[in-house]
Amino acid sequence: MRERLAALRARIDAAATAAGRRPEAVELLAVSKGHPASAIREAHALGLTSFGESYAGEALPKTAELRDSGAQWVYLGPVQSNKTRLLAENFSWVLGLCSLKAARRLDAQRPDDLPPLQVCVQVNADGDPAKAGLAPDQLDPFLESVQDLRRLTVRGLMTIPRKAVPAAPVTGPPAFEVLAELFAKQVAAGHRWDTLSMGMSGDFEAAIAAGSTQVRLGTALFGPRPAKPGTGTGTGTDTGTPGVDAHHD
Repeated sequence: MRERLAALRARIDAAATAAGRRPEAVELLAVSKGHPASAIREAHALGLTSFGESYAGEALPKTAELRDSGAQWVYLGPVQSNKTRLLAENFSWVLGLCSLKAARRLDAQRPDDLPPLQVCVQVNADGDPAKAGLAPDQLDPFLESVQDLRRLTVRGLMTIPRKAVPAAPVTGPPAFEVLAELFAKQVAAGHRWDTLSMGMSGDFEAAIAAGSTQVRLGTALFGPRPAKPGTGTGTGTDTGTPGVDAHHD
């Protein structure tokens, strides 16, 4: 993992420099879903502090085991109403908020002794029917609806672009450009945002070129996910969580 991380850091730095940006302006979010707590400990020892999980049933034993590590836990994916309490009580961030009902539940269930839950709103920037997220023209009304929820703090936007066919051009999928423009518009309107989360293991350099401040890397960092028992595959799902947008790295 040390070698993989060094190679990824070098690629992130090169992409940022080529785009005229500071390399330190791009955060690496380690997508640890599907990997054991031991792998997260190894990554944490190498200096990574933020870890992304998509399945509550899988994540909670890890958060308990690593409670004293100082790790920051990030939930990735659409938020189901029956999971909001688990997320509100055990995660620092939610990337993928796009439901007003879920937002209200997270706000109501966030414990008073914890800081506000940090969230990024998911935008379906290229209209992919297989992806969750708000349409770009739904963003302003959604932000108005959640502005009074004091236990949530909106930090920015995130997206998962549709797979390009043929391969994406050097400038990256159009979704990256759309989201970057939306982000810039909202910042200009007065939102004090700092997180534009886009780019995964296969396209993070294009995302950085478009302005991403956070890339979500799992397979490229941890290697292939271990097979789930009885499935023969490392891409199984957790029975209480949505299958939509299961791929976040």
